[in-house]
Amino acid sequence: MKFVARLMLLLGLLFPLAALAEPGFAALKVQNDADGGQTYSVSLQVLAFMTAISFLPAALIMMTSFTRITIVLAILRQALGTQSTPSNQILVGLSLMLTFFIMAPVFDQVYDEALHPYLNEEMAPQEAINRAAKPFREFMMAQTRDADLETFADIARAEPISGMDEIPFSLLLPAFVTSELKTAFQIGFLILIPFLVIDLVVASLLMSMGMMMLSPMIISMPFKIMLFVLIDGWTLIMGTLASSFFI
Repeated sequence: MKFVARLMLLLGLLFPLAALAEPGFAALKVQNDADGGQTYSVSLQVLAFMTAISFLPAALIMMTSFTRITIVLAILRQALGTQSTPSNQILVGLSLMLTFFIMAPVFDQVYDEALHPYLNEEMAPQEAINRAAKPFREFMMAQTRDADLETFADIARAEPISGMDEIPFSLLLPAFVTSELKTAFQIGFLILIPFLVIDLVVASLLMSMGMMMLSPMIISMPFKIMLFVLIDGWTLIMGTLASSFFI
């Protein structure tokens, strides 16, 4: 919240005329609590919330399961050789829906423990932020490799950490994203293997028949699609991606 306070102070300096016209403008009121905390006026909270909305896409990608799902679906499309089918819009839509399904327990916990009490004015903004961060921290820690955490801790020359709650988001976030990328490419590798075998078999048959000018992709694509449909591939892919976060 110190960053938010400094941002609001900068906005006030950028608009001096408005501040002089109404010296008691509610959007710039910050009250000190008895316990040493700070309480912001409702209009200031709305302004801070609208500013934070611009960071939501990055938060959705970097702090949820969206990254892993999108990469795996993109590799699947590449393995099938269908180029732009499914389209990017469909892949992003599938990734979003599966992300909401996977992250539903985390979102519910954030709403029950942080957002709902804050909206009912039962909790201070700083406490609400701390409680909202805890479910995301637990989710990210469960998917982050210790080696990645140690790598970024060494780069940042961080102090020795004794517990999960002491790991700063500035350290946890890059470690989580790195782990997600590694896991996504591992899953993608396993998806590529059977389709690569089909490509090799088709290419070998075409060469043995002297049809070297014919692209193997044209012949192998129908067989790959048929194989994917026969094994109920979409159910397997979606189920594997979802279950990979609950192991």
